[in-house]
Amino acid sequence: MKNDIQNREDLMQLVTLFYDKLLADPSIAYLFTDVAKIHLEEHLPVLVDFWEGVLFQTGNYRRNTLQPHLDLHAKSSITAAHFETWLRYFNASVDELFEGDVAFRAKERALSIATVMKIKLVQQSQG
Repeated sequence: MKNDIQNREDLMQLVTLFYDKLLADPSIAYLFTDVAKIHLEEHLPVLVDFWEGVLFQTGNYRRNTLQPHLDLHAKSSITAAHFETWLRYFNASVDELFEGDVAFRAKERALSIATVMKIKLVQQSQG
């Protein structure tokens, strides 16, 4: 049996594996590498702050989650297929490393976040 997600170290392990998967897939990697030009070493702690807040209510993440995605979408369309890919890799990463209530909640929250972002991006595209 695998352990559940318990702390920041677990979240770092999760987002690192998740981004390894994303960046190995050319159908979505270009959004991060060519369009957003993320610096992964700087971006991973921000993602951990985000997920720590979502799952453990730490309050460490104080950024606007939506705006960078709106800006990215304006440069290069983020499609429904991108969201499906993102969610598939996120869920696979969680399942590969963890099981339990927090892991389940992480996948539920990821689906909710992806759904809301997809709706907001469609609204932006429609003016």
